Amino acid sequence: MKNTQLKYKLQNNKLTIGSWLTIGHPTISEILAPAGFDWLAIDIEHNNIDFSMVQTMISTIQSYNIAALVRVSKNEEVVIKRVLDAGADGIIVPMVNSREDAEKAVNFVKYPPEGTRGVGLSRAQKYGAGFEQYVEWLNSNVTIIAQIEHIDGVEKISDVISTTGIDAVIIGPYDLSGSLGCPGEFDKDIVKKAVSRVEEACKENNFPLGYHVIQPNLDLVKEFIGKGYTFIAFSTDFYFLSDTAKNLMKDFV
Repeated sequence: MKNTQLKYKLQNNKLTIGSWLTIGHPTISEILAPAGFDWLAIDIEHNNIDFSMVQTMISTIQSYNIAALVRVSKNEEVVIKRVLDAGADGIIVPMVNSREDAEKAVNFVKYPPEGTRGVGLSRAQKYGAGFEQYVEWLNSNVTIIAQIEHIDGVEKISDVISTTGIDAVIIGPYDLSGSLGCPGEFDKDIVKKAVSRVEEACKENNFPLGYHVIQPNLDLVKEFIGKGYTFIAFSTDFYFLSDTAKNLMKDFV
């Protein structure tokens, strides 16, 4: 939990590319971490990865000197402080739909007086031996990403990005399209208009904008980079695994 490059890049709106970990085993982290990503996000919203494994995966990722983020299960005090106490460099918070939601996330991350997080002594604080150093690190380096994945969040995007402590936003395309009644139909005009609203607000305020490119499609990643996105989640562990296998086996089946 000493990685400062991600925070620096976000503050200067420089490109960062990471990926999504959904398979709860440190081997997956060891395979993807050396690939050149700036960060890897452990997803505990849609997967059954327990907190013990989360801590193991965090330490594995950090051993490669890249940032270990956790997409938490919800915007809730206990889950946020547990992954941070485990040593995460930051969190991705789902369903941030208002300034109130954004402020709540920041409060759960920061200790008083900046926030309301309860104090515990675990891996992040070196089990008590490094508490003061952790507080200093937390105040200057922890990363808080708000996930915009509902039309309510789109409509309140200006409030979210102006909330002190939020470092970037990332669009979750599946849930955003679902909130508009067309899950997975990213080419629908109503979905494109919602995405454009987020893009415009972030560009006007020079605020870091992210997107989760689900399919392992490099052309799509380049397309979003061209649009000014600087916090890009490039696919997932299972898609990298399945697509590579299918592509290599297509001549035989």
